[in-house]
Amino acid sequence: MNAIRQIRKFLEADPESEAAKILARLSAALAEEREFSLGELYRLDYDAFNLAIELLKDWRLDRYYAARIRLFDVVLNQAQPEAETLPASTTH
Repeated sequence: MNAIRQIRKFLEADPESEAAKILARLSAALAEEREFSLGELYRLDYDAFNLAIELLKDWRLDRYYAARIRLFDVVLNQAQPEAETLPASTTH
């Protein structure tokens, strides 16, 4: 997650700026799956706005992969009991 590292550096550079506070709230909202007012993004300058967009892209991609992993877990868990009930093949 490259965007979160960039946001961390942004926050460390000027933690009291309005942009830093907005990016921190956005990061927390995404991590905790809370609501975030998109209107706050309009108060960001161009560079901070782009950081927010990159964070959203990374978050979305991470959620996609997490959903795929959960799907594979379900499929594998369902396939294991079936494999255990199949008779062992015998060779002659």
